[in-house]
Amino acid sequence: MIKKTSQENFWKDKFGDKYTLRNSRYTKRVNIIGNDFKKNNLKINSAFEIGCNIGLNLLALKKLYPNLDIFGLEINSKAYNFAKNKFTCFNESIYTFKTNKKFDVVISAGVLIHQNPKMLKYFYRQMYNLSKKYIYINEYFNPTPVEIPYRGYKGKLFKRDFAKELWNFFPRLKLLDYGFHWSADPKKKNNCDNSNWFLFKK
Repeated sequence: MIKKTSQENFWKDKFGDKYTLRNSRYTKRVNIIGNDFKKNNLKINSAFEIGCNIGLNLLALKKLYPNLDIFGLEINSKAYNFAKNKFTCFNESIYTFKTNKKFDVVISAGVLIHQNPKMLKYFYRQMYNLSKKYIYINEYFNPTPVEIPYRGYKGKLFKRDFAKELWNFFPRLKLLDYGFHWSADPKKKNNCDNSNWFLFKK
């Protein structure tokens, strides 16, 4: 049985509550994740986001794909209580989540960076197994693993080449596209950090 990590407990608690309130106003995700999907002309009927918070990414995709079935997984109860009123959401850990359902695209956006590095292989495996067609990640990038302080806390934020690690674990994945979201872009300002995104196809 996999035990909960200190990182998961951190996001379940008051810090996760504050994060939810702090980020709930950043709603223009169509210009971020939406553009990444649109430029690649993805044909999808379902999307599942790991660590969806209140679902801003999923709701942005719903604007582009009105018939899209959206699903989320969120460990923080306050965020989950909001999300569950908008779409199907599950309030549990990615490391214990189980379902027989597969989704056209599985998403991780700003979530891998907050995972315990020792647990990443389980996270990658879940992403791969839950995906029917595509995997999309949007995270902080560093060519080598590094930990950086996060709002005064240690052991809560890690940067590395997540895409390369995922690809090494599952070499049959095909890289479709990748890019950079610049926080100073007027079309994205106040709605994204400086991050790199990658789109893979199974």
